[in-house]
Amino acid sequence: MLTRVKCVVMAVDVSNAVKNEVTCAVPSARSPAAGGSEKHFATEHLLANLRQRTISSGLVTVTAQGIQFFLNLAYIMALARLLLPQDFGLVAMVTTVMGFLRIFQDAGLSTATVQRQEITHAQVSNLFWVNVAVGGVITLLMAASAPVVAWFYREPRLVGITLALSVTFLLASSAVQHTALLNRQMRFGVIAIIDIVSMVAGYLTGIGMALWNYGYWALVGASVTQVTTRFVLTWSISRWRPRLPSRNTHTRHMLGFGANITAGTLMYSLARGADNLLIGRFFGAAAVGLYSRGSALLVRPLEQFMTPINAVLVPALSRTQAQDERYRRTFLQVFEAIALITFLFAGLFLALSYPVTLAVLGPKWEAAAVIFAGFTLAALAYPLTTASTWLFASQGRGKDWVVTSSIVSSVTLCSFLAGLPFGPAGVAISYSGACILIELPWVYYMAGRQGPVSKKDLWTGCLRHLPVWGIVCVTAWLARTFVLGANPWMQLFLCAPVGLLAGAAYIGFSTPSRRVAVKLLSIMRDLKNARAR
Repeated sequence: MLTRVKCVVMAVDVSNAVKNEVTCAVPSARSPAAGGSEKHFATEHLLANLRQRTISSGLVTVTAQGIQFFLNLAYIMALARLLLPQDFGLVAMVTTVMGFLRIFQDAGLSTATVQRQEITHAQVSNLFWVNVAVGGVITLLMAASAPVVAWFYREPRLVGITLALSVTFLLASSAVQHTALLNRQMRFGVIAIIDIVSMVAGYLTGIGMALWNYGYWALVGASVTQVTTRFVLTWSISRWRPRLPSRNTHTRHMLGFGANITAGTLMYSLARGADNLLIGRFFGAAAVGLYSRGSALLVRPLEQFMTPINAVLVPALSRTQAQDERYRRTFLQVFEAIALITFLFAGLFLALSYPVTLAVLGPKWEAAAVIFAGFTLAALAYPLTTASTWLFASQGRGKDWVVTSSIVSSVTLCSFLAGLPFGPAGVAISYSGACILIELPWVYYMAGRQGPVSKKDLWTGCLRHLPVWGIVCVTAWLARTFVLGANPWMQLFLCAPVGLLAGAAYIGFSTPSRRVAVKLLSIMRDLKNARAR
């Protein structure tokens, strides 16, 4: 949760830089581009009291992510007790294949809309129709491949699941540009409402269907309901409506940028989804269920934590490209806070992986505990790697992202193959080792070789906080040795505070870590004052 607060740190510091940069980038309030339908693209209104606006956006983001975290946790806990590992495995088999194609529904064009200094209605309309066309093609492709998916896994039930989930591609693609425009205008409160309401609708549908003994169809129903609700709400709230496609709108550069982003993301998506694919092929649905739940316990909260920071940070950095020192200082403040909080909680989850798994999923998921423990090691690298890729996006370095992603993807796939003979747990541990020893150094090298943020900056901002991880992990593990006979919830209640207190003591002793913590507290006070007003 504290990591969510981090995104605000950066946003507050960047406010003045954004003001300077955006002033020369957006149309004048009197310009025709700012009136009529072009109001969806105008950003001059953001310049009024920008610092307070950024703090308020951060408050909304922090609150929304906290709500989503607990909603997701409650949903996982409920369905883990209502469904079997095999049910989760069946759906995970299909969603793994969908993951290979999902990045096309965005095609990197949302980033192009957000990152662009100036944009027109015609340009966004063209991007919209590209998104819709791609989403429609993927929907048809996925539906047509349903028998192939069932044949590959040797599981006939996957035909119906694939057909039902294929429609989500078209729905999601049709809302990409609407969401991008909301992000561009920093309407994070609206985005938060859309996300939370659609999540609640999907989760209630899933739990209701599970209670009525629909089995794995409960997971399918939750997914379709969530995507449909998000589509309806996004169109209703945004009120932007696309025009018919037109020529001579200068969208080629934006399509090229999106193509580079898509190519890099596709390679990584193909590699990252291979774990569920391989485990499902060689070990069956039950093994995929255990693996996917062990992974989701950690990976999903990490994604929820990083996504909103990305939504705030990339647009802000994009508008400070011409101010190297401001850009560097802003990024490193966010980066170091992410590192500190990541190490704090990754150490805690590694030491308490067994009681966390049993407390959240229940006793029948005991075999997922070692998988979850394996992924806590990857959690050391994942947020820092993701944060480093923001340098590519905000600096428009699409080609560097393609090169970086190709190497990372190859390493990821090789790590899965190396761990496969040792089962799902072997895959998780092998992947974690590759993330820390190979992927993170490579991303640092590529991201830091150009631009205001250097490789040395990245390594220094990371390693100076690493002792927090070891101290928290060892302290929590030692504390747990005294309460091994207690139930999982009691172990967490007694040991987690001990580990966190040890980490807090180190932060108070270490000057760099203390500086980051003080900055976070300052931002939290700003958030409190903003809420009071």
